[in-house]
Amino acid sequence: MPRPTSAQIVYGSATVLLATLTMLLLSGTRTVAGITVVTVAGLALGLLVAVTAPAVAPPLPRRPPAPAEAAAPGGPVVTGVAGDGPVVARGGWDGLGPDGQ
Repeated sequence: MPRPTSAQIVYGSATVLLATLTMLLLSGTRTVAGITVVTVAGLALGLLVAVTAPAVAPPLPRRPPAPAEAAAPGGPVVTGVAGDGPVVARGGWDGLGPDGQ
């Protein structure tokens, strides 16, 4: 079971305190049984709030890598389209001189 976040703990604790105080003041109970019932109800309400509070924001979707990042080092990279087909640029040194030999 994952650990609760600090926001969940704060929300739950604040709910327990405020709900218990409010119910004690509004009910006007003075018996041990009445105070116990109000306290248990406050704890249950605080637990419910803490559990239903969002734990973590969902992760953002990742972007696909750009074509230059996806190519292997030294492999061909499509840089555009010219005339009949794609223009391919090579990354790194391919061992050929300026005249292709």
